[in-house]
Amino acid sequence: MNDRLLRALRREPVDRTPVWFMRQAGRALPRYRESRASRDMFELIRDPEAAAEITALPLEYFPVDAAVLYADLSTPLPAAGLRVELRAGSGPVVLDPVTGPRDVARLRPFDPRRELDFVLEQIRILTRRLDVPVIGFVGAPFTLCSYVVQGSRSREANELKAFLWAHPAAWDRLASFWADHLAEFAIAQHEAGAAAIQVFDSWAGTLAPEDYETRALPYSRRLFERLETARVPSIHFFTGNPALLPLAAAAGGDALGIDWRIPLDRAWEIVGPDRAIQGNLDPAALLAGTETALRKTREVLRRAGGRPGHIFNTGHGLLPGTDPQVVRAVVECVHAYRARKRQPHETGR
Repeated sequence: MNDRLLRALRREPVDRTPVWFMRQAGRALPRYRESRASRDMFELIRDPEAAAEITALPLEYFPVDAAVLYADLSTPLPAAGLRVELRAGSGPVVLDPVTGPRDVARLRPFDPRRELDFVLEQIRILTRRLDVPVIGFVGAPFTLCSYVVQGSRSREANELKAFLWAHPAAWDRLASFWADHLAEFAIAQHEAGAAAIQVFDSWAGTLAPEDYETRALPYSRRLFERLETARVPSIHFFTGNPALLPLAAAAGGDALGIDWRIPLDRAWEIVGPDRAIQGNLDPAALLAGTETALRKTREVLRRAGGRPGHIFNTGHGLLPGTDPQVVRAVVECVHAYRARKRQPHETGR
């Protein structure tokens, strides 16, 4: 087993910096687009064999150090009794959203080991076939609730923010429900064979610091504390607002996944040396061609400085139109890179 990713999460030395990409199992891969031509994404996710083939597909194109599960953040919503539809240009949309406090009571408690076994079976298939770790994932409570409240997401999460400000008690019940169920789903994925779990808080960056601290952090921390107790390695992916990074670090996770809006070495100073860090190439650099992508890749690696605990990734998912050959060149660059040994007086910046 290639264990670079797990060793990096433990901040242990590795022979090469581990690298994987969010959304690597789709979008940029021609064979994935072929598989989507005749089947809905949710249909594919519920077919463990087909989903496993998509998850493993990137390894045929580039030698990444992990396979990230083919699923969606909204996958658990039907288990709670919500109706979800995939709409072109909008993504998953909840047809019976939470619009007021009474709607929170409609959510149905569920056992992910039963209701979401198709995801767990995909993991079991993959762990039998692959020699790289499988990364499972869930949404953070705030981000998952961005699907649930009002049924669609604005860029600034306006509907969700209005709900949590207007109905603080209902928000506590809603966020607590998902913190507990997402934690159990993450643990179930680990039990099925996922080596690590990434928790996506893709929309928390829309919050002001005081709102993140009171309305998002407690529920993310609740989730990460459950994972820590269950000894599940975790990556806390956070994006959109570097001002919130100290609070996101306080929420938990063995590693913090960051985007390109803050230099990696500065982010690591904020997070602290006792945490791993993941990131943080702008995925748009891959659209600019091989030369630009490699130049920016080396800059990220230079800022990491060869310190144990760095996992190379883009700061968000691979974009449509990304050339797999450029991705492969970046992977090979990361694996070949050898950091200059830092001197005691250097900060790494």
